[in-house]
Amino acid sequence: MKTISLRSPARPKSKKHSWQAIIAALFIVLVAAASLYTFMYLKHDPTLTDLRGRLQEGSTLHPLGTDHLGRDVLTRLLLGGIQTIGYSLLALSTALIIGIPFGLIAGYKRGWTDRIFMRIADGFLAFPDTIVAIVLSGLLGAGIGNLVLAIVIVKWVSYARLVRSTVLSESQKDYIRIARTNGLSDARIMTKHLLPHIAGHVLVLASLDLGKIILLISSLSYIGLGAQPPTPEWGAMLNDSRPYFQSRPELMVYPGLAIVSIVLLANMLGDYLRDRFDVKKEVQP
Repeated sequence: MKTISLRSPARPKSKKHSWQAIIAALFIVLVAAASLYTFMYLKHDPTLTDLRGRLQEGSTLHPLGTDHLGRDVLTRLLLGGIQTIGYSLLALSTALIIGIPFGLIAGYKRGWTDRIFMRIADGFLAFPDTIVAIVLSGLLGAGIGNLVLAIVIVKWVSYARLVRSTVLSESQKDYIRIARTNGLSDARIMTKHLLPHIAGHVLVLASLDLGKIILLISSLSYIGLGAQPPTPEWGAMLNDSRPYFQSRPELMVYPGLAIVSIVLLANMLGDYLRDRFDVKKEVQP
């Protein structure tokens, strides 16, 4: 008698994901090589001005040339990446640290706790993220620290709502009822049983949100609400190079390409994780 296997057949690796991995690996290798060459051999001070060497074209000493104050563009571009990506990750991780516990407690406890949380979330979501971030940055004052705080205030609600909706559906399932029957505490149920189920969803949203936060930090730094001179940051570098666009357009092209590249990589990572944690798997007989 023939037996029917319910095991899903092995899926071949997507060509799309293979190309994404290759592109990401090449980009990381390129950035690592440029960083090694810049910081080990060139050793330029990113804030030291040299007006006699301003607006120089590319050379062995300055591979991407110098800016309007004679500072090495490659050094500032790499350090600007550390600033932009680093502060974006700081804002994202802080929003996760605040949003995940709020969503867990609101979705699991329900009742008045959930109602209070939903009223707070509705207040934050009444206006677009970008508008709220601009207003908060303007009220708090220009500076990268205040900008990160404004982004955290804007972004934590989306993670809390995602966690809350997932917990609401998971808490009705049999394994949660069994855990309660066995006498597990609420904290134990939330950390041991519910948290692993929301990790994939949160990771996907965070990877897709990283590119948005990078764009937000760069754009607000461009208009003067983020990093302040002489701190190297991609958005601030775009603003500094704007008066010289006709004579030296590459000064704006370099940080612009860096922003576009890292946002594309973040979106590619988000697409990969979304497919990786997709729960809608087809079971073929």
